[in-house]
Amino acid sequence: MLDAEIVRRTVRAALEEDLGPGDLTSRMVIDPDARARGTLAARERLIVAGLAVAREVFSQVDPALTFREDCQDGDERRPGDPVATVEGPARGILAGERTALNFLQRMSGIATATRSAVERLAGAPVQISDTRKTVPGLRPLDKYAVRAGGGTSHRSGLYDAVLIKDNHCRMAGGVGRAVRRARRSLADDRAGAAPIEVEASTLDEVNEALQAGAEAILLDNMDRPTLARAVSLARGRAFLEVSGGLREEDIPFLATLGVDRISLGSLTHSVRASDLALDLVPL
Repeated sequence: MLDAEIVRRTVRAALEEDLGPGDLTSRMVIDPDARARGTLAARERLIVAGLAVAREVFSQVDPALTFREDCQDGDERRPGDPVATVEGPARGILAGERTALNFLQRMSGIATATRSAVERLAGAPVQISDTRKTVPGLRPLDKYAVRAGGGTSHRSGLYDAVLIKDNHCRMAGGVGRAVRRARRSLADDRAGAAPIEVEASTLDEVNEALQAGAEAILLDNMDRPTLARAVSLARGRAFLEVSGGLREEDIPFLATLGVDRISLGSLTHSVRASDLALDLVPL
């Protein structure tokens, strides 16, 4: 679920950015007592995400507006299918239109891309996961949209999981040394059961990670032959994640290898927004 306070803060900032002191055009051309109904509809096949955020937009713009959802996050919509309806003062609908659409289009784009990736698994028991490559300030929304599309969240940030990356290893003196230092620190913090994941880009680093007792290994930027050997070496000895320059068309091959998780930065860092529109009619 999305945290309601995070949604409120994020929407407030977005509206301040777009509205400033008010909607100049609508104030000039729309009667203050004019009422309207707006239908949010899909213009292409998509997976919906962000309805609660759109609702919050219109609520903050004008509490007199009513917002009715015509589907749920995670549902598939086809061109022309309604997603939600907003009704009330026309000025309020127009003031919130762009901000609501911006959130819905981005979040639905992420959910749609995630669902497409999950479908490529063809039922294989492999997680499709996001990364920290999110828009600053929108990470909770981005990661929620991944879950709405059927994916999983890797970690919320640097604070809630141990993931030793290549730069950590260089500074610590190698993969094995970095893992052992993390293990000692966890023991000192009385959190010794927390899993440690470490990035490995060569077979030697995979061996180091296994020997040091890493519970999870991120197989990063490996070519297919190297990746296949790495999985054969480590399968059953550690949780295996694969990442680094992956494309959607790589997923079927990766799913057959026996990895546990495929993480895709593209789900959030370069996703295409879904095409939705709001059509307004006077009441």
